[in-house]
Amino acid sequence: MTTAGLALAPMDRSARLDRVRAAMDGADCQALVVTKPVNIRWLTGFTGSAGTLVIGPDRLLLITDDRYQTQVAEQLTASEVAAEVAITRDPAEPVRAGVAAAEAIGLESEHVTWADLKQFEDWLPGRRLQPTVGMIEAERRTKDPGELDRLQAAAAIADAALAAVVADLHEGPTELELARRLERAMLDGGADGLSFPTIVAAGPNSAKPHARPSERVISEGDMVVIDFGAAVDGYGSDMTRSFLIGETSDESRRIYDAVVEAQAAGVATVAGGVTEREVDQACRDRLADHGLAEAFVHGTGHGLGLEIHEKPFLSTRSTGILRTGYVVTVEPGVYLPEIGGIRIEDSVVVTDSGCEALTKSPKDPQPAIR
Repeated sequence: MTTAGLALAPMDRSARLDRVRAAMDGADCQALVVTKPVNIRWLTGFTGSAGTLVIGPDRLLLITDDRYQTQVAEQLTASEVAAEVAITRDPAEPVRAGVAAAEAIGLESEHVTWADLKQFEDWLPGRRLQPTVGMIEAERRTKDPGELDRLQAAAAIADAALAAVVADLHEGPTELELARRLERAMLDGGADGLSFPTIVAAGPNSAKPHARPSERVISEGDMVVIDFGAAVDGYGSDMTRSFLIGETSDESRRIYDAVVEAQAAGVATVAGGVTEREVDQACRDRLADHGLAEAFVHGTGHGLGLEIHEKPFLSTRSTGILRTGYVVTVEPGVYLPEIGGIRIEDSVVVTDSGCEALTKSPKDPQPAIR
């Protein structure tokens, strides 16, 4: 498949459907009604905002409205997905037909509202409606070759974009100006879009983990956090690099070095079979060695794919185990309002013996000079 001028490996959506059907058997569901758009996209390639996918043992029915009549046909053909399509503004009858004689019908409990549930009860009287929790999301955690190809392409675009604009930090742009230059470089480099709104935070703003770019001028002595990502065919990259502009304090450099050390420890811990909490703890232990543990105020990382934040999550509350093929971020940070903040983040693919980094930009506190 070619997207934005990139040659990308094909997606094997039939294998994904087989995995979901196996999970349905394990949950004692004869049919599954999928209403979460990103899950529909993962299984079929359809990107419309209105859709319901009904999965049975030997039937796949995609219901949408007439706004998407042409789009759904094109996207199913491109994805090589053999699904029936129902075009309607009232999905009640197609849903009933799709579940056929199924006695137990799974609903995505994390996406179905109370009003949705009452509607399904009206449509399917006498049927057993079963809540499913993260059934498709659990299958989405392990990335197939097509997904890894897109994630790698997105990361490479982001790496190149940062390299193209990082020297601009010496020119004194505003946070907003630098963010826009970086975004334009990603789009010009082949990205379909952005993974999320770009963060450029300088000086006191760098101590806010989710700061948004402002008209503040990036100045001598600033700590600067840049968190950004490119999207390719719906799959987004995620990377953070931090910089020290000009002459900065010894404390700023100490914090930077501590975060780099903590992030490296987290990355070194990632491997198939390792608990999610172990990765988080590795980062926290290194920051504790520097007396900075209390300034790390968020989790260490998250899964990455069609959603920029998806399971698994790496935090003190995590209970899962990393598996080969997962893609996760490792992003410890230190935030001190009176000084500033530093965060370093890479996206990595979990392997049997460790991990492979998708994001490859250097971790140099001093931005390059042209």
